[in-house]
Amino acid sequence: MAEEAAVRAQAEVVRRLKHDKADPDEIAKEVAKLLEMKAQLGGDEGKHKFVLKTPKGTRDYSPKQMAIRERVFNAIISCFKRHGAEVIDTPVFELKETLTGKYGEDSKLIYDLKDQGGELLSLRYDLTVPFARYLAMNKITNIKRYHIAKVYRRDNPAMTRGRYREFYQCDFDIAGQFDPMIPDAECLKIVHEILTDLQLGDFLIKVNDRRILDGMFAVCGVPDSKFRTICSSVDKLDKVPWEEVRSEMVGEKGLSPEAADHIGEYVQLHGGLELIERLLQDPKLSQNKLAKEGLGDMKLLFEYLTLFGITGEISFDLSLARGLDYYTGVIFEAVLLQQENDHVEEPVSVGSVAGGGRYDGLVGMFDPKGRKVPCVGVSIGIERIFSILEQRVEASEEKIRTTETQVLVASAQKKLLEERLKLIAELWDAGIKAEVLYKKNPKLLNQLQYCEDTGIPLVAIVGEQELKDGVVKLRVVATREEVNVRRESLVEEIRIRTSRP
Repeated sequence: MAEEAAVRAQAEVVRRLKHDKADPDEIAKEVAKLLEMKAQLGGDEGKHKFVLKTPKGTRDYSPKQMAIRERVFNAIISCFKRHGAEVIDTPVFELKETLTGKYGEDSKLIYDLKDQGGELLSLRYDLTVPFARYLAMNKITNIKRYHIAKVYRRDNPAMTRGRYREFYQCDFDIAGQFDPMIPDAECLKIVHEILTDLQLGDFLIKVNDRRILDGMFAVCGVPDSKFRTICSSVDKLDKVPWEEVRSEMVGEKGLSPEAADHIGEYVQLHGGLELIERLLQDPKLSQNKLAKEGLGDMKLLFEYLTLFGITGEISFDLSLARGLDYYTGVIFEAVLLQQENDHVEEPVSVGSVAGGGRYDGLVGMFDPKGRKVPCVGVSIGIERIFSILEQRVEASEEKIRTTETQVLVASAQKKLLEERLKLIAELWDAGIKAEVLYKKNPKLLNQLQYCEDTGIPLVAIVGEQELKDGVVKLRVVATREEVNVRRESLVEEIRIRTSRP
């Protein structure tokens, strides 16, 4: 380009002047001229190289991945609706003070935002604390709601295991004063239904109670001030062996070795009704008011779960602690036992895929008068579930449709664009999902190939003869069968053919 050549020539002038040690004013004048020419050309500033990546712990989703996600979301939403839930939404950020002090040791993972406009804000860490704030602010004492939205954690991401810094949570909660354990049992039934529906393989739902844990800590000699920090150590038992947890309690957190050993005797127990009965007779636990209350409710819970027919996948597990500070009663966590996948050499380790519990004091923290609204809820770990399904689809090479188009409007002859557009408008107005190729005279073969590639099941072909006869040729892509359908019957015919399973 002439402009670039001129810039190069001017640069050479500047170089020569500098080399010849010319008058500084003259050099400055020529440099100014060079900079002006570069600016007109766009200069280096216009050629800024972008780093093309998503921020750490986040990802983009392709149409294929989104199709899998939508399938999962639909299964979860239909379950929530089946159980009578309403839907709400809350802002993606909250006042910082709303979130502070609700998550125990995990509070360090909260994303704080730069002060904008005089309010200290943080990105929401989960959907439970915003829900409690919503209840207190609107003086709601009774609601069954679900909420599906993104949350943010300044965590160390492990993206292959579905652990991100930005991710969706799917929450279902029941707020209100009810008879004990009926809503809690329904939450567990919901987890069971969703994990069964998604066909993720064998799973186990571990159940415990914060009161049993606190009672156990008390009888084992843990000082009150150390309850929460020891609780977060116990919470690691699903990831690390007891010896490591014990040394953390004693070495880092200053617990006496005797108390740690005593805790060890309890936290390695798991079972069902029979274990609950045994612990109700335990000479130490049965003397602790909190533990006794928790065990009584746990017994009731298992009786309801037996009526729901799901106790085969549920285990009362004394090592389950769930680190969040706001739990007050029943807590639970669903884990996948193994990945039955012949194509992958190593099983996909994804940890917990759902969790929740009872948090009766959280709403009261926000209410000016401290009025409590008992709540119990469950959160489905959509990202981890999605990681498994995505890897399964990759391994099986299953073809995933990324659109829902029912029919392609096509023509075999030239100069029929207007007729194609007229027909597709009729179909769109009737609620049919339809596409047309954006070419005036596309080849029929290309139109059929497009259907093959995208999984469109039907082709509506308009031709001169069909227009005269008032019909449309409907072709089934999979079988290549063709039938002439009266134009006025086309919508109904497409509906019938695409509603078949």
